[in-house]
Amino acid sequence: MKSVTFYNGPALKLGLLTSKGILDIEEAGNYFSIEVPTDVRGLIEAGEIEKEAIRLVIDKASVSDRSFFHNDEEVDFGPCVDQPEKILCIGLNYRKHAEESKMPIPTTPIVFSKFANALTGHRSAIQLPEQAEKVDYEAELVIVMKKEAKDISKEEARSYVYGYCTGNDISARDLQFKTGQWLIGKTCDGFCPIGPVLHSDEEIEDPNDLAIKTIVNGEVRQQSTTADMIFNCEEIIAYLSQHMTLKPGDIIMTGTPEGVIMGHPEDNQSWLEEEDEVIVEIEKLGKLQNAFYQKKVENRTADKLPKIPL
Repeated sequence: MKSVTFYNGPALKLGLLTSKGILDIEEAGNYFSIEVPTDVRGLIEAGEIEKEAIRLVIDKASVSDRSFFHNDEEVDFGPCVDQPEKILCIGLNYRKHAEESKMPIPTTPIVFSKFANALTGHRSAIQLPEQAEKVDYEAELVIVMKKEAKDISKEEARSYVYGYCTGNDISARDLQFKTGQWLIGKTCDGFCPIGPVLHSDEEIEDPNDLAIKTIVNGEVRQQSTTADMIFNCEEIIAYLSQHMTLKPGDIIMTGTPEGVIMGHPEDNQSWLEEEDEVIVEIEKLGKLQNAFYQKKVENRTADKLPKIPL
């Protein structure tokens, strides 16, 4: 299953990506008097009865004279997971990225966090913080949890996963390294775009072998594969579950490959600036597109961005 969120005025709605477009599942369910999940958390926790109801609504909506579908080019996207209890991030989890950062290869996962204020969606306009001058991109595979997990093994970890999406762990490096704690440079407003599409686990054969790249203003900056991760998805989930209870909808950002701005020589570091366009692309998960601005923009969506297909 492929899902998105989109704005209807101030409200964030759940949409399902189908061959006919983005289905407003709440509107269609109400019209056909079929009870279905109407938010991301409900979709993640849906059992077989709810999934069968979703399939029935999709079938009915597809042949109805009334349209419940939206064109993705017209949608104002939100983050594809909107209310996680936790946003957990793994630092220095790609060998070549650790090497370019001139930091030791970690022997245990380096864990930090972001907060919900950082969440934003595909094509959103992101304001560069006034207090920062060195804003960087980080392409990341994102894991979304399906059910509560505590003290699980890596062999069973994947059965606790709902799905995956594309993410960008945007980082203000000058704020990040002000102290030994990275948090303040990681969770500025809008610094965690995810999406546009949340793909359920059965669609992805092996999350540990996906091509991943970042394109800035048309130039490829990062190009690697999740196979370069030091700790793979299952190892990360198992490790985190030893120290905390993971909950449905929790987000885990799994680290970034080499090619970030911070990894360049100091005299060749060109940080993100006004109207820069950043696309993070992960094989089978799609392209996440954002634009950056010095001043706050009134619209959530960066209208000047070219519309790329989902």
